[in-house]
Amino acid sequence: MPPIGTRRALPLATAAALLGGLLTLAAPDHAGAAVPDTIALTITNNSGRSDPVYVYDLGTQLSTSRQGWADANGAFHAWPAGGNPPTPAPDAAIAGPATGRSATIRIPKFSGRIYFSYGQKLDFRLTTGGLVQPAVQNPSDPNRNILFNWSEYTLNDSGLWLNSTQVDMFSAPYAVGVQRSDGSVSSTGHLKSGGYTGFFDALRAQPGGWGRLIQTRSDGTVLRALSPLYGVETGALPANVMDDYINRVWQKYATATLTVTPFTDQPNTKYYGRVAGNVMNFTNSSGAVVTSFQKPDADSVFGCHKLLDAPNDQVRGPISRTLCAGFNRSTLLVNPNQPDASSASFYQDAVTNQYARGVHARMADGKAYAFAFDDVGNQESLVHDGSPQQAYVTLDPLR
Repeated sequence: MPPIGTRRALPLATAAALLGGLLTLAAPDHAGAAVPDTIALTITNNSGRSDPVYVYDLGTQLSTSRQGWADANGAFHAWPAGGNPPTPAPDAAIAGPATGRSATIRIPKFSGRIYFSYGQKLDFRLTTGGLVQPAVQNPSDPNRNILFNWSEYTLNDSGLWLNSTQVDMFSAPYAVGVQRSDGSVSSTGHLKSGGYTGFFDALRAQPGGWGRLIQTRSDGTVLRALSPLYGVETGALPANVMDDYINRVWQKYATATLTVTPFTDQPNTKYYGRVAGNVMNFTNSSGAVVTSFQKPDADSVFGCHKLLDAPNDQVRGPISRTLCAGFNRSTLLVNPNQPDASSASFYQDAVTNQYARGVHARMADGKAYAFAFDDVGNQESLVHDGSPQQAYVTLDPLR
């Protein structure tokens, strides 16, 4: 399992505009056959929309660690130097297929994103630190009124990891797929019938300001719903939206023990959490304190960061991502043994991540990346193969 949701790694840029993004990372070598330098990616447009589609393949070249983009043939182009204020990036757009048609490009060994937009090209800028990507939580972002979305992927010598993501926003629907060496195809990311409009309807009906996450264009077109992390940051959601649940968790584990078993392949590695005042201390099997967490707030919960920071280590990070999943899914009160593997208990508390709840409820297979560590318990929308023959992105109807 690659560390897609195990940390908030952002190799495409260092700009603040990327906060909340999530990219796939390289995994240990284990492929049985050599992975070619590029593989085919077929994009199928089933959106039913008449406006043109633009596709971008942006990322970090794994062999050189340089940032740049790939053209339709999979050739890498490094970004030129940026500026302050940011300067326009070269036009990396690839013409996408018209509705009802498909187009095939080649993707290189990257850790990056496949963007697609409808009707308009995206506006990318370069700073001295790298690429500034769309940050539509900012009302002045030049991409604010464009309907777009992206997939995330890593292609390396160990294979392909390709996922759909809603970590930053829920927008134009799509699915991802991979063809394996035996010819079979694995796919994920499709919505249920009516799932697109159903998600927005449910968010509007949810009390507490959740409908304010929805962004529309002046002509009334629904563009997206921001993640609750951005909702808190922009004031669309109240900062105390998760306080009641967090307080109840803190009260429970002042007199009970929360047991975290973070590695499925290491069932004997356990950590034990108890609350003392404003701090939850975790001990190992010897009783030694290994890490401690201050009582988190909604920002920390929705972003899986700040007070729930998750470094890429073997102790604090794995415990933190388990806590983050438990808070977002509201399972910490119903199960003192985490992570909870039973999705039937997810999002059942009145105080929960209603955005993530709505996303998962409308996925055809129930899988999604609706927050940073949504891969805890294998709930993520990911396809992977060590010897990929072809990849797929399917643009689905907005209904």
